[in-house]
Amino acid sequence: MILAAVLGLLALAPSPAEAPPSYSGRESRLRVALPRLDEQVTVDGVLDEPAWERAARLIGFSEYAPVDGRPADEETEVLVWYSPSAIHFGVRARASPGTVRASLANRDRLEAEDQVQIFLDTFHDARQALMFAVNPLGVQADGALIEGTRTQGGSFAGLASGREEPDLSPDFVFDSKGRLTPDGFEVEVRIPFKSLRYPSAARQDWGLSVIRRVQSSGHDDSWTPARREGTSFLAQAGTLDGLSDLRPGLILDLNPVVTAKADGAPAAGGWGYDSGAPEVGGNVRWGVTSNLTLNGTVNPDFSQVEADASQFTFDPRSALFFPEKRPFFLEGIEQFATPNNLIYTRRVVAPLGAARLTGKAAGTRVAALVAVDGEEASASGRDHPLFGIVRLQRDVFGHSRLGLVYTDRTEAGASNRVAAVDAHLAFASLYTLDLQGGLSRTHREDVRTAPLWYAVLARNGHRLGFRYALTGLHPDFRAESGFISRGAIAHANLDHRVTFIGADRGWWESLSSDVVFDGVWRYHDFARGPALERKLHFNNNVTFRGGWKAGASVLVEDFAYDAELYADYALARRTGASVEILPFTGTPHLHNLDYVLTGSTPDFSKFSGTLEYIWGRDENFFEWSAADITYLTLTADWRPTDQVRVSAQYQLQGFDRRSDGSTVGLRRIPRLKVEYQLTRSIFFRVVGEYDASRRDALRDDSRTELPIVIRDPAGVYQPALREEANHLRVDWLFSYQPRPGTVVFAGYGTMLTEPEGLRFRELRRASDGFFLKVSYLFRM
Repeated sequence: MILAAVLGLLALAPSPAEAPPSYSGRESRLRVALPRLDEQVTVDGVLDEPAWERAARLIGFSEYAPVDGRPADEETEVLVWYSPSAIHFGVRARASPGTVRASLANRDRLEAEDQVQIFLDTFHDARQALMFAVNPLGVQADGALIEGTRTQGGSFAGLASGREEPDLSPDFVFDSKGRLTPDGFEVEVRIPFKSLRYPSAARQDWGLSVIRRVQSSGHDDSWTPARREGTSFLAQAGTLDGLSDLRPGLILDLNPVVTAKADGAPAAGGWGYDSGAPEVGGNVRWGVTSNLTLNGTVNPDFSQVEADASQFTFDPRSALFFPEKRPFFLEGIEQFATPNNLIYTRRVVAPLGAARLTGKAAGTRVAALVAVDGEEASASGRDHPLFGIVRLQRDVFGHSRLGLVYTDRTEAGASNRVAAVDAHLAFASLYTLDLQGGLSRTHREDVRTAPLWYAVLARNGHRLGFRYALTGLHPDFRAESGFISRGAIAHANLDHRVTFIGADRGWWESLSSDVVFDGVWRYHDFARGPALERKLHFNNNVTFRGGWKAGASVLVEDFAYDAELYADYALARRTGASVEILPFTGTPHLHNLDYVLTGSTPDFSKFSGTLEYIWGRDENFFEWSAADITYLTLTADWRPTDQVRVSAQYQLQGFDRRSDGSTVGLRRIPRLKVEYQLTRSIFFRVVGEYDASRRDALRDDSRTELPIVIRDPAGVYQPALREEANHLRVDWLFSYQPRPGTVVFAGYGTMLTEPEGLRFRELRRASDGFFLKVSYLFRM
């Protein structure tokens, strides 16, 4: 009887909980049956709630970069489940004692941190994904990846195999916490469905990739056994199988914004400030459906929290590109990406209002923007330019897509309209072909229609890679809603790469060599006239074990005299009391020979740095003659504590005449940024940048030695005398940002000048200003 009672009690006792399913990436178990649990957990970085015991387990990580296919050195386990309103990730990462790099970094500034990156391909199309990253303390970075929209490699770094880096411009609302443990770290992430766009199907699959970046080794580890070669990283993702009954609720965000500023300048009797009443504006985000989002703004705040860093102009014929930083335009900016930058939202200078629709429907990505700009952006100073922009992208066979872009800028009867079609074709696993053709129609005094064309064929292989690019921009092609760095040219670039992989545990990990042929023609001279520029570059780059990198290049170039660039130049010859104006003819060809050294340290726990040094014989654009040039860029990041980050940069650009060694041009830009992160939400920052430039009086160097005169807008020739400008910009900022959309920014900036560069003895204040911004995100 006693035995029967014991057996009965055992039969009534609950059975032990089943072990959660495991999905090993190295065993290619990549289709995850994701548990749906009607539970709520506290996001505290401690994975101790019962829900985590029932989550799917992702294990078996492999090394992805710099060399793929090897088992990861450190173990990583990712737990995944979803509730009706959010998807949850828990990470347990093992690491040797003292090797984890983690600090209270600012949002999207995790480049020196250990981190875990989660790529969610919610439309499961292997073309786009949202990226959510956290460091071991739960500090966030986020962005979006749309493959095929960015050229990999380039410059002296050569072509690069592997995945494209995500665009960190977008910000999403999600929760994360993390903590260090004796054997590594744990991180907890909750991503609300309100923050995502996804299909409206009752049951759906999502793509998932997880990357762990280990800073002590310089390695990226991947849950999926992804290969660096090939046309797509996202196509190698795993699958979250059968998500159903997702309940995001009402998707409606209200974001009122109040701003105030006071700009100071010299005034009669001292210093005066121009301050008006505070301005009130606001943004709204409405989820029309689960996959389409409508954003609107009225009287938006478009102040820049940090001024653009100064850049060198290597060629005066090329415009400088500055990235978009303004909050309204950043959300969904990846949807507007197009070859040749035909959409550049900074062309909308100071809008009174704007609206944007983004999302995906029936296999087509949709992005549309309308904006009314302020009077200060118009040619007359009295009109309001109107922008209309549409970008459509349609998925086609394999991992390819077709695209359409249309932009329209109208102002007081004048207009510029651009229409273009493009295609990204992936084939034979390793090859991509990108094509674009477009027309612009510009109506000013007359109407001019002109074409643009573009083609890029690329191979992304382990050992061998190449990129053949050809671009043509008619002299009358205009893109007033886009960014064209240099127009009226045809440009051909042929890059060939070979990569060698080092032995496992060897002292070097990869070595790449590139041979680059580059040519630039005037548009109408292409294929039948002489080239303006011919370049042959030999680039070599090596990655050493531990994350050290070094590069060396040799540049052999020939530049032909560009008469259009110097159309306003002339020479002045004094004869007695009179001055004779003579034509400036220039040297027919400049033959350049330059050398390049680059290097970067690993991201050590306290320090990291980079170097780029270029020297040799190159063109002196000031006088169109040969010069001994020096370009130097040094950067250093020092992290003395978990809360303090000091970033320093020094840029030098110098031109010495080869005829007599005298300096014709010199520019120096030291920049220092100090950040103190009091908490994850609060930080203080000060940025100081000094821009010191000096140009000698110009002469017809190495030819007649006569002084150069330059025609001004009134048609009068003026002597090109010695010039010097020295500006020191200092910006202070207090920031409280608990989540995107909820912010308090208070700042002060001042511009100072002095007659001699970098002396710091006679600095005078030229302008200054205070600003305050307060906004709050209401999630309905």
